[in-house]
Amino acid sequence: MIIFLNGSINAGKSTIAKILANKISNTALVEIDSLREMIDWMPIDQAISINLENAVSVIKNFAKKGLNVVVPYPLSQDNYDYVLNELKDINTKIYFFTLAPKLDKILTNRGDRELNNKERERIKHHYSIGINNPSFGIIIDNTDQNPDETVDYILAKLF
Repeated sequence: MIIFLNGSINAGKSTIAKILANKISNTALVEIDSLREMIDWMPIDQAISINLENAVSVIKNFAKKGLNVVVPYPLSQDNYDYVLNELKDINTKIYFFTLAPKLDKILTNRGDRELNNKERERIKHHYSIGINNPSFGIIIDNTDQNPDETVDYILAKLF
């Protein structure tokens, strides 16, 4: 199975992804942000398509080897359509979950992460374009959930 965790910066995607990868056997964690680091000199708007293309290749490779895959990444409708189209020939179930805490909560420092002004502006941008409320997948308001509660909710939807 392939699990995409959608949501803005600071929504909890990476934290939830790590817990899921540890709880579901035979699971690879594909951090698209790690792929971004390879071309961090490139403006993000130009890098997004390259990052997604590279991620799809990695996801396909893991899936073909029989591994489950967890992918935390903010997905626009266009990116969702692209990923779904590129993975259509993979013979495995694909799930999409969006972590969507309330805006006032996501703009605060959560856990060990300290947000900078650039990140806060990016969060506001994500919410303005609907990253937190897509037309696809299951939306989870994790404002008042701890990570384990969110993971338990996702696992209940998977199994």
